[in-house]
Amino acid sequence: MVYGVILAGGVGSRMGNAEKPKQFLLLGDKPLIIHTIEKFSVHPEIDRVVVLSPAQWVTYTQGLIEKHLPGEEIPVLAGGDTRNETLMNAIRYIETQPGSDENTIIVTHDAVRPFVTSRIISENIEAAKKYGATDTVIGATDTIVVSKNHKTIDEIPERPTMYQGQTPQSFRMQRVKELYEGLTDEEKEILTDACKIMVMKGDPVYLVQGEVFNIKITYPYDLKVAEALLTEER
Repeated sequence: MVYGVILAGGVGSRMGNAEKPKQFLLLGDKPLIIHTIEKFSVHPEIDRVVVLSPAQWVTYTQGLIEKHLPGEEIPVLAGGDTRNETLMNAIRYIETQPGSDENTIIVTHDAVRPFVTSRIISENIEAAKKYGATDTVIGATDTIVVSKNHKTIDEIPERPTMYQGQTPQSFRMQRVKELYEGLTDEEKEILTDACKIMVMKGDPVYLVQGEVFNIKITYPYDLKVAEALLTEER
């Protein structure tokens, strides 16, 4: 089984919108999250889609899916306090479903990256089945500067070895669960995403080429860019 896991557990504080999380803002005539779910629900290699939402927005999210994707059986679960706890909530649910086993693949994706392509999803699935874990990236175009004290430069890494992480991130489900449950509380505190779980424990994470337009909607400016991209996509 291959599950698309849409991570919409955040509240989008950087968007500056106090009324609702950014994944529910309109892009064109539909909420951002619906555009994203659609990319996974129509993909021929995705068997089921699961959505993780802030607990207080679960019913609202279910209503959006019923309105914009009538007839689709897409469960909406409450997210956790952190991104990785949200992912674990998804895994715990998937484990209860028929057909879930050691070969189950999860393709995890930010709800606010609505321009993911079918090609990216397919290559994630292929790489996760072959290697066990994969991350979607694009090569860094700007010079990356490291500053530990946020005042002076400690290091300027060689740009050809630098990549910008996107999503999807895809895994053999049982392996990422096993590694996460083996982390100490201190290790869990420094996690930024699921791929870091694998890297911290020495499991290789293979790269899938993303797209420059596979943007994450974080700030109001990003929404303006997304509107332009949507017009071009149409």
